[in-house]
Amino acid sequence: MIGYVTLGTNDLARAAVFYDAIAAELGVGRFMEGEGYLAWGPPGGMPGIGLTKPFDGKPATVGNGVMVALVAKDRGQVDRLHALALAHGGSDEGAPGLRNGQFYAAYFRDPDGNKLNAFVFG
Repeated sequence: MIGYVTLGTNDLARAAVFYDAIAAELGVGRFMEGEGYLAWGPPGGMPGIGLTKPFDGKPATVGNGVMVALVAKDRGQVDRLHALALAHGGSDEGAPGLRNGQFYAAYFRDPDGNKLNAFVFG
């Protein structure tokens, strides 16, 4: 249902380092880039994540209650994604662990403060 999600950044070069590492762990790379924006995802497919400086020229801000969830292949990948996020300028929002019985997840923010999680069921 979702084609892609776009998040704002105030420092595209810094954010690119963060998302390049996350995308590589997920097995995807950049599929689009241009003046002031980048996008990662499977080639010729969706969904993906885009990152842009806001087109209105105002600073990017974080949406309160907004989160992008990344599907992991297993618990080990959830752990690796959380560690990569922290190693590349992200901040912790909830260490990897089991939640609600079958939901294994980790929560983190990118360098601009956008909230993400990595998860796997079962």
